[in-house]
Amino acid sequence: MKIVSIFAIILGFSQCGSSKFVKNPSFKIEKAVYNNWKGGQPGVSGTKLEIHISNASEIEFESLFFQQKETKVEVSKDGDKTILIGHFSTSTKEKRDLILDADPTKELKNTPPNIENTKFDLKENEAVLTYKKGDKVHYYMIKDIKKTQPTFFPSAKQQ
Repeated sequence: MKIVSIFAIILGFSQCGSSKFVKNPSFKIEKAVYNNWKGGQPGVSGTKLEIHISNASEIEFESLFFQQKETKVEVSKDGDKTILIGHFSTSTKEKRDLILDADPTKELKNTPPNIENTKFDLKENEAVLTYKKGDKVHYYMIKDIKKTQPTFFPSAKQQ
């Protein structure tokens, strides 16, 4: 009997997790694309996600979850269209000053690396858009996001 009760509770919680997504939002996704970019310096790179939306009045867009990362949304208007942009850093170049010493107490001042864990288990071409309508927060999953050509920025000339 205990096993059946535990199984029912676990099943109930798993159903709650899948129902948190809005199925039919009031806005319409016109286009969703992303591309990877590389900067002019070694180790500097990222991903830009761009979502074109119509009928987005009275909605406050908050954040995007994409490829196991989260970022705030940049919102811009183009006529009656709304464009949402998310910038995700994939840079391997870190600005960390590490203290390496024979005395381990001095190394306690080192900051641990930032490990990002997202709330969602997404495929490479899926994103979750978080938005507010009124006082309520909603989540909408965007599927089949198209990958476009990567962008390469030239390095700056040394003076």
